[in-house]
Amino acid sequence: MPKAEAFAVRDGRFIAVGRSTDIKGLATARTQIFDAKGMTIVPGFIDSHNHGGGEGLLYNVLVGNPYEVEFVTIQSIIDKLKARAAKTPPGTWVAGYFHDDTKLKDRRPLTMQDLDKVSTEHPVVVHHRGGHTGFYNSKAFQMAGITKNTPNPFGGTYDKNEKGELNGRVTDRAMRVINAVGKQEVFTPAQKEKRRMDGVAFISKKFVQYGLTTVHHDEPGVLEAMQEQRLHGNLLHRVSYEPTGDLLEAMINTGIETGFGDEWIRFGATSEHSADGSFSERTMAISRPYIGITPPYQGNVTESQEDLNAWCERVHRANIRLNVHANGDVAIDRVLTAYERALKLFPRGDVRPKITHCSLINDDLVRRMKALNVVPAEFSTYAYYNSDKFHFYGEEMMSHMTAFRTLIDAGIVPAAGSDFSPGPFSPLMAIQGMVTRTGWNGETWGANQRISLEEALMVNTINGAYNSCEEAIKGSITPGKLADFVVLADDLHTVDKEKIKDIQIVRTVVGGSTVYQA
Repeated sequence: MPKAEAFAVRDGRFIAVGRSTDIKGLATARTQIFDAKGMTIVPGFIDSHNHGGGEGLLYNVLVGNPYEVEFVTIQSIIDKLKARAAKTPPGTWVAGYFHDDTKLKDRRPLTMQDLDKVSTEHPVVVHHRGGHTGFYNSKAFQMAGITKNTPNPFGGTYDKNEKGELNGRVTDRAMRVINAVGKQEVFTPAQKEKRRMDGVAFISKKFVQYGLTTVHHDEPGVLEAMQEQRLHGNLLHRVSYEPTGDLLEAMINTGIETGFGDEWIRFGATSEHSADGSFSERTMAISRPYIGITPPYQGNVTESQEDLNAWCERVHRANIRLNVHANGDVAIDRVLTAYERALKLFPRGDVRPKITHCSLINDDLVRRMKALNVVPAEFSTYAYYNSDKFHFYGEEMMSHMTAFRTLIDAGIVPAAGSDFSPGPFSPLMAIQGMVTRTGWNGETWGANQRISLEEALMVNTINGAYNSCEEAIKGSITPGKLADFVVLADDLHTVDKEKIKDIQIVRTVVGGSTVYQA
């Protein structure tokens, strides 16, 4: 975006854009003149896939840094969980969150034996920030009746060490079995409400601090708290809410469709219905084995084609936009098969079915996506944050991973989806990674998928609006659109590309109102 001296907003919408000399005479009681004083103005950033767990950030044990690259020790994880165990009744879960297996100073995986040092009386779990793996202590396995001889369930694994013994790591659907045992901390209705309300207010402040003005929320159970905090003036960002569970069932049964709501809170596509595992945790379903993993392993498919077909048909028939989590090429193929079937059975115009992540692609998948006008929400900050994991895939595969260049060239409209908590949600970190494909460790993977700065801005703004069918009202600084914008301290075009993530956000404005100021 070019530098701008000033522009005008009336009733929360842009009415003019340009130099201050272009807007003389516009100043009235209902008109605001925003003077950027030579700083750079960009449209408000949009995150098209975010789990927005503010409650967890406030109340859970965080064993890793949610927002930035930071290395921790295994001992620090043990110490934090020990402190929580000391205040927790025996038999009740002790859990840690935001673990990143490649951000350990120890340079080795967390093990069951490490977590046995936390407690032998509590089931203990450390959740990987990716959400598809957990690391458990011996007590948890014992309570679940899982031994080294227990077969892996469909869609998940109980991992073992080189001696064939359980090592503590559990993946995808296998976690359902072990998580079902033990006791969970119990809260009164009043406590639950306070935690949810506090969480919504906290995460909203964080979002606007990083320049996010709209977030597509894949976070069940917080819609009521969002509505309440909106009334209190504590919801600072706009929400495209992605329903699941009972809420999705209620929409299907009562005829409420995607798009219901207003400019602050609106129903978007569904929550990500899962078809496979994780990119960052190396459990996504791919067509060739992972590098450096023995025995040969190609990830987890987490739902049968028949069940996926039935779910997509039922949701699409209710005129609710489809959204399925698919990382690997095997899973994306299965999702497209289900989408093609549903749209053939019940043709509709411009439905924009969504694929969350859509990580590993090939030419045939791209062709099919273009034919359906699929709107992928691609990992945004991974190129920078998770470069230490890409060696598990190798350069050839990474040249087809988070493939913004390929998708844009094919006429597809990819958007930025941080997937927070799996990835940090900083849009500037995302833009840097998209432009450079270079990570925090200096490694560059899939350089052929680099995109220009202007394209990266579009991915993080107008493409996000297109992803939720809201491009007519947001995503660009255009007269008539909602006045959502961000003021940056430096010009994105002139700053060193390796320093984009460090640019200071001076002000975030939503609907003409300043919601964050440095």
